[in-house]
Amino acid sequence: MQALRLRGNLRVVNSQSNSPAAAPAGRVASLHVHGPRGGDPLVAAPALDLIKNKGVVGDPRYFDRGSRRQVTLIAREQIADHAAALGLPPIAPGVVLSNIETEGIDLRQFIGWEARVGTAVLYFYAPRTPCAKMDAICTGLRALMGDSRQGVLAQVAASGRVVAGDLVQPLRLIAPARPHLP
Repeated sequence: MQALRLRGNLRVVNSQSNSPAAAPAGRVASLHVHGPRGGDPLVAAPALDLIKNKGVVGDPRYFDRGSRRQVTLIAREQIADHAAALGLPPIAPGVVLSNIETEGIDLRQFIGWEARVGTAVLYFYAPRTPCAKMDAICTGLRALMGDSRQGVLAQVAASGRVVAGDLVQPLRLIAPARPHLP
């Protein structure tokens, strides 16, 4: 076993668990881009083209903005848990404002990892922080999404294309999890 020290806390990493063969794969459930104006709903997309260090082609909110925040991801299972906790019917794809919604993988476990998503490689560098727009969907949603329950922020490490149904395959641990820095 290998121990990593994170700001005074000890995090134990099993050397087998940070190997690609031990990492579970998920799938891309749906894809979305932001509308042309802030506050516009996300638009479903059949595919996303991702450019290294730039983001999602055609997404005015994140593409080529000089930030590490280039792609956002959340697990559909997490969205379903939030809806159930609030007594809501299922929340439709794209409503919680993520570019990529996944199934079958707990993205939060892989903060600090690179993962192949379609033919692109993303670096999951921090948990997403929920904004006030989540309470516009349903009062209380923002609070439920605290404590890293709103998906992850990613930087494009290698350009590629993503379509629904593609695998989300963790590749390697790059750096221990750390707080979000824009």
